[in-house]
Amino acid sequence: MKTLVDVLLATERYLRDKGVSSPRLEAELLLGHTLSLNRVQLYLSHDRPMTEDDLDRLRPLVARRGKREPMAWILGHQPFHNIDLLVGPGVLVPRPDTETLVEAALEWLPKTDDAVYVADIGCGSGAVGLAIAHERPNVRLFAVDKMHEPLVYTRRNRDALALAGRVAVLEGDLLNAIPTTRDIDWVVSNPPYVRASEIDDLMPEVSKWEPREALDGGADGLDLVRRIARQAESRVRRGVLFEIGMGQAGRTAEILREHGFSDVAFWKDLAGIERVVGGRRSLA
Repeated sequence: MKTLVDVLLATERYLRDKGVSSPRLEAELLLGHTLSLNRVQLYLSHDRPMTEDDLDRLRPLVARRGKREPMAWILGHQPFHNIDLLVGPGVLVPRPDTETLVEAALEWLPKTDDAVYVADIGCGSGAVGLAIAHERPNVRLFAVDKMHEPLVYTRRNRDALALAGRVAVLEGDLLNAIPTTRDIDWVVSNPPYVRASEIDDLMPEVSKWEPREALDGGADGLDLVRRIARQAESRVRRGVLFEIGMGQAGRTAEILREHGFSDVAFWKDLAGIERVVGGRRSLA
């Protein structure tokens, strides 16, 4: 009978052969998920015999990862900022870089008891907006996406975080999904910003699996930035913050200024890349 360490090593070899960048770590995650063990428990169980039932549950997960399906989809969740998000096929996996957008928003949003109305445009799993609402009890959130499938995860994540009373989940086209009778103080958005010509060059987990609509930002990657900024000009009272790609900060700042936002600021991610651009204006 195979032991846990035998299966662990075989899984690691298989994932390495398939081009997975961290095969040992991911083998441990898959085994731990299958056996409901954390990594410490896994190391203490190397001599544990693996039953056929164990192997039958593990094999399809390893096969999925071998096809380079995102690990977060297989595990069913992804840690992000100070929350844990349910994710799966059809939804973009939240990245560590995107935590920069959350931190920028928390820096700018006022710490008061008064309600602050925030729109998370292109919310996907709800990562950005829900992380902000989780940190700030005064935030009232509009989580908006044009695709139905990600909003299923947004609602599940909202409910799991007990935020249903402060978060409205809306399906529609950018700010147009929010009734014009509703105030919007701030917009945060991680829009599609990959240049269309570069999508196929991304790692397989992204280019072959994640929804193209959540990646494709048009010829220069800024199509959605322009549309959101244009709509925000007449709808948003305080400011807009965008996550953007490498080399897009300067043009994004120009777009914000063109639509009435000043006091433009930039935030770098952990790699030193200008990852977030924001613009503010004074209350009328």
